Amino acid sequence: MMTMNTLDKKVAFITGGGRGLGFETAKGLARLGIEVVLGARSPEQGQRAIDLLRGEGLSAEFLLHDVLNPDHRVSAYEYLDQRFGRLDILVNNAGIWLETENSSVEVPNHTSTLSEDLIRRTFEVNLMAPILLTQHLLPLIRRSAGGRIVNLSSLQASQTLHSDPLSLIYGIKPFAYSASKSALNSFTIHLAQELINTSIKVNSIHPGWVRTQMGGPAADLDPESGSRTAIKFATLLENGPTGGFYYEDEIIPW
Repeated sequence: MMTMNTLDKKVAFITGGGRGLGFETAKGLARLGIEVVLGARSPEQGQRAIDLLRGEGLSAEFLLHDVLNPDHRVSAYEYLDQRFGRLDILVNNAGIWLETENSSVEVPNHTSTLSEDLIRRTFEVNLMAPILLTQHLLPLIRRSAGGRIVNLSSLQASQTLHSDPLSLIYGIKPFAYSASKSALNSFTIHLAQELINTSIKVNSIHPGWVRTQMGGPAADLDPESGSRTAIKFATLLENGPTGGFYYEDEIIPW
């Protein structure tokens, strides 16, 4: 077991950390000696994730966190403030895809007939939740010597690729999901510019097509491989980029 005092370690909070990409991101950060606080909606799922991490000798804590619950934003701030007095890394990982069962199947273009409920639910989780949580936790991130905010976006967010008939995603048009992630990228750009004269870096990342509940069984990458880009940008050095959109070392066009 690690014996380093948690006050001497970086602290990371990861939403949707109970499974899939969030869990693998938590594991990867914990392996780097970072104190991980894992947010999950399900107490059973969250505790199971913590038990797995601690079983590997990794330092991690679980915080009940539903990204749509305003009280949970308040409790996250209070917990992190009282426990650590700051937050070094925020990974806005939680997200939903509602247009099809998962992203591994063909997605026909039903933009004109998508229900208001589906569009609103998608934007609430994929856009409003990370915006509001980031705003709420930003005072804690400002206390960090080098805060990092990582927004989990998607190749589907690229307006450039969606409008290019030669691109891989031209024929894949889940409007609600794509538009919510494009708007999340806009948040990344605007917040990064606001914080340009601070030590905080804000980036959007595409994890790749990952075999998770959202990505489906036909996806290219396992969750551990899919977590690499999030971990990379959560641990950027002082001279690292801000306000960008990346997959590993590749810049993705907006």
